[in-house]
Amino acid sequence: MLPVRALVIDFDGTACLQDVSELLLEAFGEPGGEAYDEAVDRGEMGLREAARHQAAMLRGSREAMLAYALEHAELDPTFPPFVRWAEERGLPLELVSDGFAFYIRPILERAGLGHVPVVTNEMVFDGRPALRHPNGHPECVGCGTCKMLAVQRLRASHGPVAFVGEGQSDRYGALYADVVYAKDSLVRICEGDGVPYRSWATFDDVRRDLETSAELPGPVAPARCPGWRSP
Repeated sequence: MLPVRALVIDFDGTACLQDVSELLLEAFGEPGGEAYDEAVDRGEMGLREAARHQAAMLRGSREAMLAYALEHAELDPTFPPFVRWAEERGLPLELVSDGFAFYIRPILERAGLGHVPVVTNEMVFDGRPALRHPNGHPECVGCGTCKMLAVQRLRASHGPVAFVGEGQSDRYGALYADVVYAKDSLVRICEGDGVPYRSWATFDDVRRDLETSAELPGPVAPARCPGWRSP
């Protein structure tokens, strides 16, 4: 029997090989968007505030930016088989993203994965692009999409959760998951937070580890998320 009962997976840079929000900022954004990422890294700004500033810097239409995303972004080729593997075993799988969001469903549909649940922000195109946060925390404004709540919700309804990610926005989901699969900057973040993690390069690695693991590290689960920001 598999040790986990649900899966939470980041999209940009994880299920998708590229960070699509970054691609769009490079192609359609005003100069200076990286300054907001640097402010987040220094702890001066939350992810939600940074993303709102960056979204407002976009100067492309929805149609043009979506076409660009579909041309330049691709799912990790091991992700669709991983989804089928999870479905065959009755493992709930959710994609949870704190990015610009509007491109996720079309990229999934192109791969025949339009049915996969997605928890993310909402990009509104009414004049200048703007982000809304239907999946944010009801009290904290640190992140646009609260990955902590996503993990906690699945854990409460199904049992132990595996989290798969690679970046800054995955920090708070990783803190509350039973087992974390980390690569790229999430490795350094987990080490700094004292979160046990398992390295991965493809979803085949995640699958093999889940099939052979008997025990889970369990969540670090601080009483208060370190990303907490009051309105």
